[in-house]
Amino acid sequence: MQTIRQQIIEFLSNKEMGARELSQSVGIREKEVYEHLSHIARSVKARRKKLIIIPSRCLECGYVFENRKRFSPPSRCPHCKSEHIQDPTYQIG
Repeated sequence: MQTIRQQIIEFLSNKEMGARELSQSVGIREKEVYEHLSHIARSVKARRKKLIIIPSRCLECGYVFENRKRFSPPSRCPHCKSEHIQDPTYQIG
């Protein structure tokens, strides 16, 4: 039996997924996925791999949150103040 983090690593090694998708696949709350992602980033680094974050994007003006360090999605766009934000996705490469 794999741990939750091992399951998440396996899913992200195979394809790009968002936190909601991961939470449904693993059977935990979405909020818990964000907590696991910071640990997973350190774990895969030891294996000479990297947790790649495909950044959030504002669906109103197209602003891309490129330099964001947090795993959770932003609440609103700093550019146009819209709350219509595409959630980030993650992948291990």
